[in-house]
Amino acid sequence: MQQRKIGQTDITISAIIMGTWQAGKAMWTDIDDNETQRAMRAALDGGITTFDTAEVYGNGHSERIIAKALSNVRERVVLATKVFSNHLKYEQIIEACNRSLKNLNTDYIDLYQIHWPPGTFGHPVVPMEEIMRAMVDLKTQGKIRAIGVSNFNRAQMEEASLYGPIETLQPPYSLFWRGVEGEAAPYCRERNMTLLAYSPMAQGLLTGKFGPDHKFAKGDHRSANRLLQPEHFARVQTALQQLQPIADKYSATLGQLALAWIIAQPNACAIAGARDSAQATQNAAAGDIVLSEQDLAAMDRIGRTVTDHLDENPVQWQW
Repeated sequence: MQQRKIGQTDITISAIIMGTWQAGKAMWTDIDDNETQRAMRAALDGGITTFDTAEVYGNGHSERIIAKALSNVRERVVLATKVFSNHLKYEQIIEACNRSLKNLNTDYIDLYQIHWPPGTFGHPVVPMEEIMRAMVDLKTQGKIRAIGVSNFNRAQMEEASLYGPIETLQPPYSLFWRGVEGEAAPYCRERNMTLLAYSPMAQGLLTGKFGPDHKFAKGDHRSANRLLQPEHFARVQTALQQLQPIADKYSATLGQLALAWIIAQPNACAIAGARDSAQATQNAAAGDIVLSEQDLAAMDRIGRTVTDHLDENPVQWQW
């Protein structure tokens, strides 16, 4: 498993990170808690040491499942969680962090992230100075080890950095969703920040398992993914056909190829969810794939046949 550092800290993380939105169950279907816990242990056995969650994933349920699965190996894992955009006032952040500490059954969080910028989803606009003051105080108290942001653009990161150290950005990023490459990724490189890419397999699209007639179960949020809409989906299918020979060259699945592409980008990690142990083990194996410059260039060209037709809306879903 390839390794990375969290920004300019001494915290080492795995290049493949296990994402646990699905562990919260809300907005997902057919999730079994026991299977999720087994998947987390399988991920760890496969070399994934880092687990990403958020207070909003099932109102803390995801965090509690992580605690059940990993509390007895706390010293071997790196835990990242997030505070949601409805809890960004000073006292709310402190309270949210304390809840997450309790849910995760730990006395420190390795990476605490602002999940969405203030004002998102109609939530109150809180001054960035107030938000960061709470985050820095938590770090000073030893409750968190590093501060990160998620879904922030360059201007928002610049403002946050005025009030404290930002070590990571967690954006939507995949071969089929590359808006972060415009201004945000260059800023992160300038500041030695680590990119934690969520949806690196485009919510499953890059695995090739969703054919033209695929129907999601009622309540599955992925049905609203913009890449699944008719104006984009045909181009997605063509691109997948072109990617398959490259995956075959590395004896990899399309999903593993997508993860390998992300971790080949500068100082980037891929956050990959898993419903079961088999998926977790398969994701972990992608951490050992090193793509050639020739294949990276070919994948870049193929990916752009999809992304060149997207607008600048950074939100993946039509909600």
